[in-house]
Amino acid sequence: MIQSFLVSANMSDRLAKRTERISPFYVMELLRRAKQLETDDRDVIHMEIGEPDFPTPQLIIDAGIEHIQTGNVKYTAAAGLPELREKIAGFYRQRYGIAVSAERIFVTPGASGAFLLALGISVNPGEQLLLTDPCYPCNSNFIRLFDGEAGLIPVDAATGYQLTAELIKQHWTPATKGAVIASPSNPAGTLIDREVLKQTIAAVNALDGCFYSDEIYHGLVYGGNACSAIEFSDNVFVINSFSKYFGMTGWRIGWLIVPDKFVEAAEKLAQNIFIATSTHSQYAALAAFDQRTLAELELRRAEFEARRNFLYENLLRLGFDIPVKPDGAFYMYANCSGFTDDSYQFAMDFLETEAVAITPGKDFGVNDASHYIRFAYTTSIDRIALAMQRLERFINKG
Repeated sequence: MIQSFLVSANMSDRLAKRTERISPFYVMELLRRAKQLETDDRDVIHMEIGEPDFPTPQLIIDAGIEHIQTGNVKYTAAAGLPELREKIAGFYRQRYGIAVSAERIFVTPGASGAFLLALGISVNPGEQLLLTDPCYPCNSNFIRLFDGEAGLIPVDAATGYQLTAELIKQHWTPATKGAVIASPSNPAGTLIDREVLKQTIAAVNALDGCFYSDEIYHGLVYGGNACSAIEFSDNVFVINSFSKYFGMTGWRIGWLIVPDKFVEAAEKLAQNIFIATSTHSQYAALAAFDQRTLAELELRRAEFEARRNFLYENLLRLGFDIPVKPDGAFYMYANCSGFTDDSYQFAMDFLETEAVAITPGKDFGVNDASHYIRFAYTTSIDRIALAMQRLERFINKG
């Protein structure tokens, strides 16, 4: 027993110190409990995870299967299939009217891989990157993984939960290396204004910093268009993914656009940490840009918009405050202070009593987090309607 304890203690001492700075993802505890309830035959409605409920488009599946069936599933170049990089470059020409060299495009294992690659070639220990609070938690943890500092800036409805040039200048310090924006954002689903984006990039460039643009929800925008950071400067890192708009979450494939001066470093690091992104996923992704696939994805986008409108109206009806109606993604960030001062406990109790899984605000930062809940409208309107019935019953009991 004593020997076992000593071994355990010694192993704990060997943990890398950086792991102590990585915050947990609280929604995973909710998901774990939701799965347990499902094994007990409870009908759980999932509104916690940011994963489209639509299947991968069939043309994409067929392309992946076709390549697997050749049996020639070998490594690709570390930066990705040349033809896929060209396809992505063509997508920017067609959708944004921007010419991007394929040499600057790196195919990665999801957007997470893109972030890790971008930060690995640009952030030194002790350097700080500015982010919004609230924001997607993994982005802060990625920075800490490289022994950098996440400088969280409280934002609210006044700026659409986005950074501005003024906020960046106000919070910039000698240790600051750059700034990260996400548009559409998670958890608020807001778009950064075109002129504001242009100004934030100019501010960071003037301070000789790095600008990182998380654009993984591009395509899932309602009533307007998202603009890419690459429209305003070549001196930016652009992170995107096939997961959300293209419906390829489990295929684990994304991409990163880097400034010219980072191309060689990105190639070298990708060779070492990834070897290559999954080959069959890359061949499947070639079909993502087929016009038939894009037409199907636009129908799905319209369905997400209908879900957004339905959820928005019902949450307001029930007494939730939604300071900004989402412009994109598939999230609703709702103020629940009319019902609770502890959104985490609210979410846990709601799951236990009504079998609806939602995400508490503490997953996205500390800025008034106890008063906010994120609802993901990644399930059908019929299921959302049932969730709203259960929510109304739950709050009326309280």
